[in-house]
Amino acid sequence: MEIQEQVLKFRYHFLGALLLCLTLFSLILMAPRFITLLAYFCPLFLSTALVLALVFVFAKTSPLPSSDATSLHSAGQGLLNYVAGHHDLPFDTRHNSD
Repeated sequence: MEIQEQVLKFRYHFLGALLLCLTLFSLILMAPRFITLLAYFCPLFLSTALVLALVFVFAKTSPLPSSDATSLHSAGQGLLNYVAGHHDLPFDTRHNSD
C-alpha cells in the first residue's frame, strides 16, 4: 500500500515525464532531418553571407569622411532639402512679383 501512495503522490511527475518522452519521440520520428532543413535554406544562408561580406568590403575600402562637422551637416542638409522637395528653382519663378 505504501508504494501505491508514493505513486499517487508523484502522479503528475510521471505524467509529465511520459508526455515529454512522447513529444520527443514524435519529434524525432516526424520532424524533418537537419540536412533537409539546411538544404532548403542554403540559398538564404549564402545570400546573407554574401551581403554581409560586401558590407565589410565596402566598409574597409571606402574612405572615411572628414572630421569637420560642418561639411557633414551641409551635405546632410542638402540631401534633406532634395528629399523634401526644396529644389533650386530658376530666379524668375521664385521672385515673381507681377
